[in-house]
Amino acid sequence: MIYFPTKYNEIIGRIEAADARKYEKTRNFINGAVTYLSPFIARGVIQLPQIKQIVVPKFGRYVSEKLIQELAWREFFQRVWQHKGSAIFSDLKQDQENVKHRQIPTKIVSANTGIEAIDKAISQLYQTGYMHNHARMYTAMLTCNIAKSHWHMPAKWMYYHLLDGDLASNMLSWQWVAGSFSSKKYYANQDNINKYAGTQQHGSYLDCPYEAFPFAEIPVDLKPTEDIHLTTPLPEKKTPVIDPSLPTLIYNSYNLDPNWHNEINANRILLLEPDHFEKFPISEKVIHFILNVAKDNILDIQVFTGAFKELETLAGNNKIIFKEHPIANHYKGIQEERAWLFPAVNQYFGSFFSYWKKCERYYQEK
Repeated sequence: MIYFPTKYNEIIGRIEAADARKYEKTRNFINGAVTYLSPFIARGVIQLPQIKQIVVPKFGRYVSEKLIQELAWREFFQRVWQHKGSAIFSDLKQDQENVKHRQIPTKIVSANTGIEAIDKAISQLYQTGYMHNHARMYTAMLTCNIAKSHWHMPAKWMYYHLLDGDLASNMLSWQWVAGSFSSKKYYANQDNINKYAGTQQHGSYLDCPYEAFPFAEIPVDLKPTEDIHLTTPLPEKKTPVIDPSLPTLIYNSYNLDPNWHNEINANRILLLEPDHFEKFPISEKVIHFILNVAKDNILDIQVFTGAFKELETLAGNNKIIFKEHPIANHYKGIQEERAWLFPAVNQYFGSFFSYWKKCERYYQEK
């Protein structure tokens, strides 16, 4: 069973245990040497430069490059969100083609698609809050390009269950697979899935040549669809105690950094805004993970379930400090920059390839 610790020293230990050499060779395999750092990156517990500072000196720039490049994918998606805003929640570059409905196949939700590797990955997602990146691509491919669902509802379903749920990475990855944020749809046949998932399944509706996919009918098993209704079990609202002599630091589900201003005395508030979680719900497992990480690592953190305006009123004349993030665009106070892997590359790029070409020269600098 995949396990995600919540204590900071164990999380740092996971960075130190990352093997860039094995990662480079096996990352695409479901049982490959991935880092399992994504929940801590997504929640802002650790920062991408931290990983680089630990991994690169140990393995060198050349061996570490593939791991750093994969981390840069997350930063690329964050930059797209910064520059495009709420546009990432609809077809970004072009309309998704050949969409038959805007629901989700029932067999996806029930982990009963008939594709062994995908069903296992969905079941694991429900159990652990994690899915390997290659399995996410397979699941999105099956949903959008084989069952011909629009990507939006299925993407919200997956985000709901992911401990590492990041709206930009999740929504834009689904769009990349579906062809609305890429030049073409992504397909994987049964042979490809068998290779990377370690299965030996044959005779499935994916057991065909790639050229057949664009013209194939929706498999019978994937025709039934449903709407999903997702809700977030937020903590009960409790008014925080605010010391008027101290600054107020605002944390959220994307900023749980234990090192952030840990040298000062401050009111430390984890803000969970109901309006945000109504638009983008997360599961009970995910909300518990967020709360446990916060309470295990941030001294005297208080949880406030309410709107920023309410917290602003409670803080009065206190200095409010927060980190820049798209979900914090409406916060008021002193905004501080996030830690970026490539801070100088701060513009919109329509593809990761063009983004990475710009980053690459900074990475290779001594």
